[in-house]
Amino acid sequence: TLLWRIYFYGVFTLYKLCGTNYPTSICFIVVNEFCERFSYYGMKAVLTLYFLTYLHWDKDLSTAVYHAFSSLCYFTPLLGALIADSWLGKFKTIIYLSIVYVIGHVVKSVGAIPTVGNNNMHIALSMVGLIFIAFGTGGIKPCVSAFGGDQFDEENRQKFFSIFYMSINAGSLLSTVITPILRGDVCVGVFSLYQ
Repeated sequence: TLLWRIYFYGVFTLYKLCGTNYPTSICFIVVNEFCERFSYYGMKAVLTLYFLTYLHWDKDLSTAVYHAFSSLCYFTPLLGALIADSWLGKFKTIIYLSIVYVIGHVVKSVGAIPTVGNNNMHIALSMVGLIFIAFGTGGIKPCVSAFGGDQFDEENRQKFFSIFYMSINAGSLLSTVITPILRGDVCVGVFSLYQ
């Protein structure tokens, strides 16, 4: 019962900090969106450098693939909305496409390991990973905000969306600043491929 009291009072404190009686699920939605944007923009911050220095592509090909990936990320919300509205529903779409998103990051990361295959293997894994990431990020985009908005009545919905979009922008800003710093300062030896 002591653990339950700590949990209950901890959640109660979060409610007071937010200024409203938000359901617990809102914390998960906001934190998940922060982390999703952090991972997406953090990866994009060094993606062109990865193409140029690790895959040894020229600037034109690197730029073309970068923008094709970005375009796919902004096209796939249409598919995510169709999947959610006509087949799986919002919640299952978020769960399944979040898993696809994580698999994309894992595949993309494995493609950057120097000892895994040759350059063709690195390119193949990187492209498959980017496609999975695009379908994951785009697929959940139309569902997460709608799912969060469904948790509130009309008068509390505006506060939720203020916090929700603040978490999106905070994740984007922090990752765009922190990832290049980490790339330049923390990477040493074999893993300093982008320097």
